[in-house]
Amino acid sequence: MSKINIEGSEINIIAIDNRDYISLTDMVRNIENGSALIEKWLRNKNTIEFLGIWEDMYNPNFNSPEFEGIKIEAGLNRFILSVKQWVKKTNSIGIVAKAGRYGGTYAHKDIAFEFASWVSPYFKLYLIKEFERLKKEEQEKLGWDIKRNLAKINYRIHTDAIKNNLIPEKLPKERINFIYASEADILNVALFGMTAKEWREENPKLKGNIRDYADISQLVCLSNLENLNAVFINEGMKQSDRLEKLNFIAIEQMKILSEAETTKKLK
Repeated sequence: MSKINIEGSEINIIAIDNRDYISLTDMVRNIENGSALIEKWLRNKNTIEFLGIWEDMYNPNFNSPEFEGIKIEAGLNRFILSVKQWVKKTNSIGIVAKAGRYGGTYAHKDIAFEFASWVSPYFKLYLIKEFERLKKEEQEKLGWDIKRNLAKINYRIHTDAIKNNLIPEKLPKERINFIYASEADILNVALFGMTAKEWREENPKLKGNIRDYADISQLVCLSNLENLNAVFINEGMKQSDRLEKLNFIAIEQMKILSEAETTKKLK
């Protein structure tokens, strides 16, 4: 959880499925009857239309038929809609109601900015400014951590080689000679032995993609493979030859990176 401060109001930001969600409750906490503003905004016809467009873009499980019924009712005097009702009826992911110590109504940053604009354009501008400052600080810290870990682990690539069960298998010829649609899939097959689509088919209940479930050693190896693949492309090497070579390199590097004792020594 992260926090930003706007004119004395501390606003919580949480991550859900690697997306930033900003607390609407915190945004109106210091406004009289602030909580009522959220539901008033949610009943607005323009708000409903905006939320519907956002959900259509980012939520494959959005209940569009139910949404159409809500959109017809929106704006009428008798129309009442709470956040929990919206989520339950439409299977929305853009707005969530959280319970507990840091509970309240949270919205994806795109939607939170839209709400802030409805509350006050002045407030929206400060919210965006502080949010961007926070993201910049996080990226700088992340960049430093990644560089530090890469330096440590890449050092091990040039030292003692050892075995581990994360070592990829040598690809059969038919796998190597298959024509892959993207360079990303070539790298995935070289390291993981499967394309992103094949991984999703094997793991339908898991969210994200194959790289989200890679450990730090695999991510380092993947980074190295990306750089080498770019070199091979510039050299005019055909796809099958590149894949065979990248697979060989992945096997050798993962032998080195995957020793548990070595990982402990890096801490």
